Amino acid sequence: MQLTHLSLTNFRNYGRLELDLPPHVVLLHGPNAQGKTNLLEAIYYLATTKSPHADYDQQLFNWEAENTAETIIVTRLVAHVQSRHGTRQLEMRLIKEQKQGGFAFRREALVDRRKVRLMDMLGQLRVVLFLPSDVEMVQDTPARRRRYLDITLCQIDPLYCRALSAYNKALEQRNATLKAMSEGRQNPEVLSIFSDNLVALGSQIFRRRARFVADLAQEAQRIHYEALTAGRETIRLGYLPRLQANALARGDGDNEAADEFLADAEWLEGQADDTAVQARFHEALHTNRERDLASGFTSIGPHRDDWRFWVNGRSLGSYGSRGQQRSAVLALKMAEIQLITAETGDMPILLLDEVVAELDEQRRALLLSFIQRGAQAVLTATDPSMFTADFLAHAASMQVNAGRVKLDQSAVETP
Repeated sequence: MQLTHLSLTNFRNYGRLELDLPPHVVLLHGPNAQGKTNLLEAIYYLATTKSPHADYDQQLFNWEAENTAETIIVTRLVAHVQSRHGTRQLEMRLIKEQKQGGFAFRREALVDRRKVRLMDMLGQLRVVLFLPSDVEMVQDTPARRRRYLDITLCQIDPLYCRALSAYNKALEQRNATLKAMSEGRQNPEVLSIFSDNLVALGSQIFRRRARFVADLAQEAQRIHYEALTAGRETIRLGYLPRLQANALARGDGDNEAADEFLADAEWLEGQADDTAVQARFHEALHTNRERDLASGFTSIGPHRDDWRFWVNGRSLGSYGSRGQQRSAVLALKMAEIQLITAETGDMPILLLDEVVAELDEQRRALLLSFIQRGAQAVLTATDPSMFTADFLAHAASMQVNAGRVKLDQSAVETP
């Protein structure tokens, strides 16, 4: 998979950008706050319809465009993408329109200039993003780790993405029904309908996540053991599905509870069929019904899932050093690349934002050698001297300064 051209209008600090990208490695360098990270964010947004940095899409508008007298402001991100299926043009539009009493905001997605659902954008452009903050996933919230799984799976499995979207809607409906029932405003029979929907969709999500994490774990273990630690450390990546009625009563830090969750994951990934998973999920929801009514919230299900790392049998989040955590996340990301390539037939585009500066010499050498195997990669750095002469000789070096991008002293962007 290759991104051949990127066009930005009113995005972050880019008023207008037209940028051709070579099929190999691109190094974006320059001082901080000049727009390097914004370029990676734009590519990631086109691939996932989400920003890795902004909490709200309205934050992506160009500041100068927002401070004009225009009643309609349009941010456009356009990419020309080549894959084994041919060439496509992808476009995302963020539209802010002045209305009586305020502004209205909407998003539009287009593939080959035809409007599509946002969901239909996923998988058209596949990326793997490396950020220095990725190491925080090890100790961060389960929500962030679930988000990582969902974004990765949605890039390779449209059926999973549709099931996830429908599940989230069914979850909202069930939670609203629980609240209404606690206030005496809803017939209990309605809860059964939404519970059945949740069970049917949730069982698909449980099983797909279990298979994916099992494959990811196998590849991450190989990379970590063979390439990153020279056989000194073993790593285990485990899926922790919330399929138990007592899931809230015990945390992942409880080794016995973690073992039970891991056993559930093995069951999901192995012998369990959809009927068996639905039956078990339905039973757990029924057992937790009174608790859910009291809280107004569905207490178990894939929306409560988690996954964790263990190194040499000990929790990485609780006992691992910073270096061990970096190695684990690097192995995870490299395994992600391998899995996406194996499942889709196209190697994803690699996006690395100041990651090289965070790595020691061994990990840096491994990552750079991996990048040079043939994938298209876009890296950012404030100091190009941290790269080897051989790496720089095979990379297209571009300088980014105040929303302008230059290649070999020649501007490739029209201000």
